[in-house]
Amino acid sequence: MHIFAQKDSIVVSNKQPQISNKYNPLSPSKAAFYSAIFPGGGQIYNKKYWKAPIVWGAIGTSVYFYITNSDEYDRYRTAFRLRSQGLPDEFNGDNGNVFVSTSGLENAQKVLRKNRDLSLLSGVLLYVLQIVEASVNAHLLQFDTNDNLSVRPAISLDPMLLDAPKVGVNFKYSF
Repeated sequence: MHIFAQKDSIVVSNKQPQISNKYNPLSPSKAAFYSAIFPGGGQIYNKKYWKAPIVWGAIGTSVYFYITNSDEYDRYRTAFRLRSQGLPDEFNGDNGNVFVSTSGLENAQKVLRKNRDLSLLSGVLLYVLQIVEASVNAHLLQFDTNDNLSVRPAISLDPMLLDAPKVGVNFKYSF
């Protein structure tokens, strides 16, 4: 007596499924950390090297304007204090001519203080923005963007209703 059996079509494997290394949940936090420590560091970590000089230029510009406005504010403030005490200042001429009036010194202080504070605020905002940009970019780098994820518009006519034109959207997806 012979017993015949069909071969088993299910192959049992002891191998673990391969997990793709595309998704790294720590990548956005590393990019944000590097940007917080060194502005532009997160952009370099994300291999977006062209963004780092933009970050440096933006933050450097706000630092430049902060220092310039602060120095000018100090000049006008010192001149105002000297003039209010009756002493000569840098805006007085040799023969008693006044180049800038006392009210001009006060107005200059107000404008320069406002510009200095706006420069500081813009620098802080740019610093925070580059941290957020590095983190978001690290998140977006992990998305799958192959050619199967594309939109192909097509026009289809309904043979039953050729008289009345219709407009619509049809989404078709496959995995």
